[in-house]
Formats: sequence, C-alpha cells, structure tokens
Amino acid sequence: MNILDEKINHINILLASKSPRRQELLKNIFSNFKIEVREIDETFPNSLKGGNIAQYISEQKAKAFILDKRDDLIITADTIVCLGDIVLGKPKSHQEAYDMLRSLSGKTHVVYTGVSLLFKGRITSFYDATHVSFYDLSDEEINYYINKHQPFDKAGSYGIQEWMGYVGIQKMEGDFFNVMGLPLHKLYREVNKLID
Repeated sequence: MNILDEKINHINILLASKSPRRQELLKNIFSNFKIEVREIDETFPNSLKGGNIAQYISEQKAKAFILDKRDDLIITADTIVCLGDIVLGKPKSHQEAYDMLRSLSGKTHVVYTGVSLLFKGRITSFYDATHVSFYDLSDEEINYYINKHQPFDKAGSYGIQEWMGYVGIQKMEGDFFNVMGLPLHKLYREVNKLID
C-alpha cells in the first residue's frame, strides 16, 4: 500500500486503457484498480496541435463514462508523437513503422500524453510533453527493431523501454514515463489535488 492508496481507499480506481504499459505504470501509484475500455472515435479537430490533440482524445475517452454517474475515479490517457506538425500514430504495417522510424532518425520529436480524470461527474484534463532526440539509425537497426519488437501498438513505432530506447535515444528532456504512455509525476500530483 502506498500514500495514495491510504488517501483514497474508499474510492474505486478505473483505468480506461488496454495498454499493458499504462497498466504496469499505474501499479506504481495505485495498488488496486480495474480495467474497463470503451471504444471511441479518435479523430480530432484539425485546429488542434501537439499536446492539445492528446488531451482532447483523452477527454473523449472520459466522456464515454460520464453518463454512468459513478463515484469511481476514472483515468483515461492518449499518447501521440509529433515530429514538427506531423502527428505519428500507431503504424499499421512494417513499411509504415519503417517510414516513421526513418523520419525520427537523427531528429528531435515530442511525445505528448493527455490524461483525463473523471471524478464525481467532472473531468480534469492535462497533458505532458517529453522531447526525445534519436541518433542516426541505420536501415539494419530499424528493420531489426521492427522484426524483433513488432511496435504496431506504439505511437511513433517505438517503445522507449525496448531495444530502440536503449540504443537509439541520444537525449531526452522530460518525464520518461510520459513516453511510455502515462506521466506518473504529473498524474500523482493531479490526483492528490483532486481528492484533497
């Protein structure tokens, strides 16, 4: 049991994500939570940029639960990778993953994770940003990573906690866990504010 568990032992926590990485990360601040996912339309207005896109999608995920009128704390999240104004989602094929990693090679991109907290009928949302710089990647490295790790469930085609993160990242500024899909530092503080 940790500090937050003691503060909110009377509240059920629900993580609305099927991401195994988010589930593992959340265990570090909450001992007990349930998983429930609802499918939503993840399109967003063209006027949105960067972190506002991830926050908007996380809010849409939270709104899928708002009519339930639960007393649970529902946590939703969405992660995107941006290279300039280009949003890199999850690749649908080996070629798409290759193209994404080739475009990230030798450059700095930004990983945004939007998080929404639905509690007592109100949604509180925020996003976090982490700047990640890649070394120049060879075709051999890119293809090895795709074949070995199958990054088709990851925005930007890579997991920082996998081989590409070990050998491909030159520099990072911001929350490491944000790149994995859940900015724990900020989430911890936002939940504390919400329940105080």
